[in-house]
Amino acid sequence: MAHIVILGAGIGGMPAAYEARELIGPPHKITVINATDYFQFVPSNPWVAVGWRKREEIILPIRPYLERKGIDFIAQPATQIDPNRNTITLANGETVDYDFLIITTGPKLAFDEVPGSGPNGGFTQSVCTVDHAEQCYADFEKLCADPGPVIVGAMPGASCFGPAYEYVMVLDTALRKRKLRSKVPITFVTSEPYIGHLGLDGVGDSKGIMEHEFRKHDIRWITNAKTTRVENGKLFVDELDRNGQLVKQHELPFKHAMMLPAFKGVDAVAAVEGLCNPRGFVIVDEYQRSPKYPNIWLAFVSPFLR
Repeated sequence: MAHIVILGAGIGGMPAAYEARELIGPPHKITVINATDYFQFVPSNPWVAVGWRKREEIILPIRPYLERKGIDFIAQPATQIDPNRNTITLANGETVDYDFLIITTGPKLAFDEVPGSGPNGGFTQSVCTVDHAEQCYADFEKLCADPGPVIVGAMPGASCFGPAYEYVMVLDTALRKRKLRSKVPITFVTSEPYIGHLGLDGVGDSKGIMEHEFRKHDIRWITNAKTTRVENGKLFVDELDRNGQLVKQHELPFKHAMMLPAFKGVDAVAAVEGLCNPRGFVIVDEYQRSPKYPNIWLAFVSPFLR
């Protein structure tokens, strides 16, 4: 009897657990490990951030849904993976043995790479987690009480841009519904080389479509933007050309800012020798399997594809 462990219970981990159970049958054991005891539907976070959804509407308890499929669940952060012993150490000191490991943790949010950024000790908001989205909503309400400039976008090194586009359009609509949009100038600041790039060099005519929509909704933008630091109410940005040379430095005031961070691999995964690249992302072959550790797989899913 094999033991399959799935590390992470998000949009990748939960389907991986269900499909593994369906494919391998009941004789084999499946265990899901997740840092929290709830699943969050990440694509709805931008709606939480403007009050269109509440926390309880986009989360659900993990354990009952897994256990009814005969899947074990452990609500503990993983602190270490030992691929030579095939063990995972948890925050409470317990260890879990595995025969096969599927990594679906999602990223570590690298707010620390830009001084002053992030919702925990910094001055910018995020929609990457439901906790962040709730903090963003509180800041949105402050904006509505005292309107002023808004900045939305992505930090240098970011690789997931869709949530910024969704949030800026959701925010535009939410402000219009409150009849405040004319009092809130919006600037989209992104490390992408052009609007609609999305980290994919565009999807169809996404450049033309997004530029048209931004003009239609009176959203200004700065591309090739390297945010260097954030202070209370100010975002400092170096605008670069296609060769990385400085074109202009911007000091942008804001009352509300939602800037997506760059991603890194989570600590327990990134620390495994030979498993990851320098950013902590798992190296895989054509089968989404680690070349060095053939009993470790990675499942990837973009959390904001609808």
